[in-house]
Amino acid sequence: MEITWYGHSCFRIVERGMAQVVMDPYDHTVTGYELLKLKADIVTVSHASPSHNHLAAVKGDPHVISGPGEYEIGGVFITGIQTNQTKKDDELRNTLYMIEFNGLNVLHLGDMNRVPTQTEVEALGAVHVVMVPVGGGCSLNAARAAEVINLLEPNIVIPMHYATAHSSVQLEPLSKFLKEMGLKEVETLPSLKVTSLSSLPDETRVVALEYQRG
Repeated sequence: MEITWYGHSCFRIVERGMAQVVMDPYDHTVTGYELLKLKADIVTVSHASPSHNHLAAVKGDPHVISGPGEYEIGGVFITGIQTNQTKKDDELRNTLYMIEFNGLNVLHLGDMNRVPTQTEVEALGAVHVVMVPVGGGCSLNAARAAEVINLLEPNIVIPMHYATAHSSVQLEPLSKFLKEMGLKEVETLPSLKVTSLSSLPDETRVVALEYQRG
């Protein structure tokens, strides 16, 4: 399985012989990143925002998943769980997605902005890789992101939704999150490749993926 980051909260997950998944494609005029030109069999959308639901950026005729439920497409199992953005009556809705590839569980938190309860965490089951927003704005800030990771106890953490040289969205830098995690530096990779459950680290590891132009 290979995970590639295209900036903001957008990722593509590829596994040989299985459906390709793109998560939270954005309108580049809103985020500041370059124009996306991706292909996928499945697109997941965490919420109705041009920085997360720009379907025109994904070519082909993909299956679009934009809300809670259980799905099986092309050998990929996806569970969408709705989370609340605020406690107001007109609250926005966010859907996090757990995606299973041959027993590897990948969790994309979308624009989640609150720390889940212990009951909610237990309902998720094992989380092997998690994409977590860390830059604040409408989603988790650095301190809350660190708290979420402590609850989830994933093998690998991929930060997303933070300020970069390419982004025009007002967010906090990755360094603030690393400080909350007690890290002075972080491993960076062009993409994350996971071959099996046995290849995962025993202790939680933070991996910052390099922005790839789509």
